[in-house]
Amino acid sequence: MNKKAVFPGQYIQGQGAITELLELINLFGSKGLILCSKSVKNNIFPKFASQEIMNVPFELFSGECCEDELNRIAHIIKSKSIDVIIGAGGGKVIDTAKIAADRADIPVIVVPTIASTDAPCSGCAVTYTPSGVFEAVHYQKKNPSAVIVDLNIIANAPVRFLVAGMGDALATWFEARSCANSQSKNECGGLTTLAGLHIAKLCYETILEYGVSAKTANENHEITLALEYITEANILLSGIGFESSGLASAHAVHNGLTALEETHRYYHGEKVAFGVLTGLHLNAASSEEINTVYSFCESIGLPTTLSELGITKIDRNYIMKAAENACIEGSSIFHESCIVTVDKVLDAMLIADSFGNLRKIN
Repeated sequence: MNKKAVFPGQYIQGQGAITELLELINLFGSKGLILCSKSVKNNIFPKFASQEIMNVPFELFSGECCEDELNRIAHIIKSKSIDVIIGAGGGKVIDTAKIAADRADIPVIVVPTIASTDAPCSGCAVTYTPSGVFEAVHYQKKNPSAVIVDLNIIANAPVRFLVAGMGDALATWFEARSCANSQSKNECGGLTTLAGLHIAKLCYETILEYGVSAKTANENHEITLALEYITEANILLSGIGFESSGLASAHAVHNGLTALEETHRYYHGEKVAFGVLTGLHLNAASSEEINTVYSFCESIGLPTTLSELGITKIDRNYIMKAAENACIEGSSIFHESCIVTVDKVLDAMLIADSFGNLRKIN
């Protein structure tokens, strides 16, 4: 198996970076379409973008990255002769734009309005059922042509998004390490490169060092170096790191948790963070590493217990649904070096929860 790595065409981050959007639209096509939520269209673009950008046609996102929405967007692209699509918002609208662009064979520009996931830079995307249950991972022919991250927008977004992004980024190193150890395929169909592995490690080191400070800056709507570093870690480092090094237990547990309806109101990165803790117990990580990760999660407010994901019914039969969903055929959880069974995953989830509760008591 060959080593493979993939990257976005361009990554632009800074204060006022959104001003480069119109130039990029004209670079990649002649008729753009901005896919976003109503709040992004009415609140973010008028505040941070130029009037010229506001003249680009908008299409409101339905709220779920599912086949019904993808079919609707495909019809709009074809009927209006759109030749470049812009996905502006969070992970699900971005994934919808990426898949729709890939199916229409047109470029996609991504404008994340929150630093909550590593979806913006990646060439893969996740679809869900209309009710929000994980359905499938889709791999596009290429990564986004450009990613624009405006720090003015990120600094003014609710802090919970930034924290959730750190939960997603937290998984990058541990899953990369697992895939390297087990020689499992990464998300672009090859083995990890040194670049992918070291970017994943840098992602972990960055969030540990600057995470608390960045959260404070975000709470005060200030743009500091810490906020810049964490934004880059959440979006670029994590995006390249996970895709070019691979996924393992953390994201599989996230997918499993979506089978429990009460978790649907929690963000992707919040569920991934609990998946990281589960993976550490599954792999019998050292006490030092486990305590470091729990301490970090506690310091910025990431969930360390199932109750913090809305799950109050803590019994084996109920949580078994999540464990089974995490271990479906083809799941990334089998990229771990240890022997994985549904019962072992269930045990690891319950131990992760018990350990998190125990730390709160002590």
